[in-house]
Amino acid sequence: MRAPRWIAAALAALALALAAAGPASAQAPLPPRGTIETPAGYELSARQAGRIANQVPDVFFVSEKEDRLRMVVQAKPPLKWEVTYYDPDDDAVVQVHVDGRTGEVLETWTGYQAAWGMARGYEGQFGHALNAPWVWIPLCALFFVVLFDWRRARRWAHLDLLVLLAFGASHYFFNLGEIGVSVPLAYPPLLYLLARMLWLGFRGAGGLNPRVPTIALLLLCLLLAAFRITLNVVDSGVIDVGYAGVIGAERITHGEDVWGDFAFPADNRRGDTYGPANYLFYVPFELIWPWSGEWDELRAAHGAAIFFDLLTVAGLFALGLRLRPGSREAGIRTGLILAFAWLAYPYTAFALQSNSNDALVAALLVWGLVAWTSPLGRGALVAVAGMVKFAPLALAPLYITGSRALRPAARAARGGGVGAALRRFLRGGQARAGLAFAVMTGALLALPLLSVGLETFWERTAASQLERESPFSIWGQVEGLEWLQKAVLAAGGLLALALAFVPRERGSARAAALAAAVMIALELAVDHWFYLYIPWFCGLVFAALVGDEEERRKTGSPAGGVASRPTLAGY
Repeated sequence: MRAPRWIAAALAALALALAAAGPASAQAPLPPRGTIETPAGYELSARQAGRIANQVPDVFFVSEKEDRLRMVVQAKPPLKWEVTYYDPDDDAVVQVHVDGRTGEVLETWTGYQAAWGMARGYEGQFGHALNAPWVWIPLCALFFVVLFDWRRARRWAHLDLLVLLAFGASHYFFNLGEIGVSVPLAYPPLLYLLARMLWLGFRGAGGLNPRVPTIALLLLCLLLAAFRITLNVVDSGVIDVGYAGVIGAERITHGEDVWGDFAFPADNRRGDTYGPANYLFYVPFELIWPWSGEWDELRAAHGAAIFFDLLTVAGLFALGLRLRPGSREAGIRTGLILAFAWLAYPYTAFALQSNSNDALVAALLVWGLVAWTSPLGRGALVAVAGMVKFAPLALAPLYITGSRALRPAARAARGGGVGAALRRFLRGGQARAGLAFAVMTGALLALPLLSVGLETFWERTAASQLERESPFSIWGQVEGLEWLQKAVLAAGGLLALALAFVPRERGSARAAALAAAVMIALELAVDHWFYLYIPWFCGLVFAALVGDEEERRKTGSPAGGVASRPTLAGY
């Protein structure tokens, strides 16, 4: 017997209603728009790869939480399709890798690992051979054992050395792709070093006093430098930072704009996020090894990274001579201690292996300390550092005021009132340092000003960095901490400003400690923190731990076990 028509119509309407009531997630994600060409060697088209990815359980699970996902399919070497799903806010939520020949699902990533390839623990992504235990562990041991004073094992500086190596605990989990563990583990060493640098900056000399013979230090420095350069040439990679430097240098040499929406190629779209000095430093190397137009070996980036590294080593050696002005032998030895510390410390090698520009920041800040008694020199150098990456601009109050802090009230009390104090300031070294800072900053900003304008420059650099969201900080992993992050940032800014007025006197070693404290304080507040930022402050930390001769005399700290004139064998 046939059912009445109204019953059939009701059943059909019910079926349609149930289908419509089903979750929107059950619908397949929007397919990619347009036709994607299938590269040579691929057996699957982009549409076929998308259909395969749609069947992955993680995609279906995420789809249940989202109204509609947008699919983007890209061909990636070697012979695979990368299928990425974006939510309505245009955030990557799932990524599936499909073999372009067999259709096999190779990888599936969700959450922040879908958006951040560097969060996946890929082998060789950073550091390359440096991450091998047979390289990393001996470097750590060499760094600690050589700098350890076995006659005075209970020195506080030895704990400082261990804390500098403690970033390795965080790094271990990063290499496993477990950034939920690696990120929090980076903060205890940063907080300790901040407190320690503030202590040394306000209270005086460090106690680093190794007993290794000077000739051994020299040989170790030469061997380590050769080893690092060889490792860089033989087995290292260029990350997007070094790639950006080469592209920007190429655009400068061809008279093209560096900053703008379409200035950089698609594989490094946000490479224009740095200051003008960064790209200018890459120009000589790009002229020697011209860019091919692709993200290939990039010899110019290798050459620049090696130069930045050696420039820092030379600066630390020169700083050692400055810290021991009373004795040429003691100065040479101190310079070798600082150079060795940089060359043996794994995280400076990590920056070199990544061929980034971070050692350039370190070099400029160290050379600013070498030029500490030259107002024009230290003012200009901190300006250049700030026009590479903007964080060093926070050191302007310290570097401009130099070895003696501002004391307006005290100056006015000497006679003549505030007007006389102002005239003395304008005639003094601090005014010259401020003028050098302003002139150098203005000269470097002329490049973007005359090409794209300061508004575009600001939007592509500082503004984009301030708006950046990243899971590589506790601020990006834990919700509801915006108030605390703002408080930490404000505290770092207040510290930077306060150093124009306190402490009253600061030699090169104290200045190094205070500068390191400011850099660490700012790193604690950033949305995106990475191990490449450790070189920004570690060279300053080494100088602070060594201390200068005057502070050692004040605190009674022995200079190599000899109360009078230090010698090559005894320092």
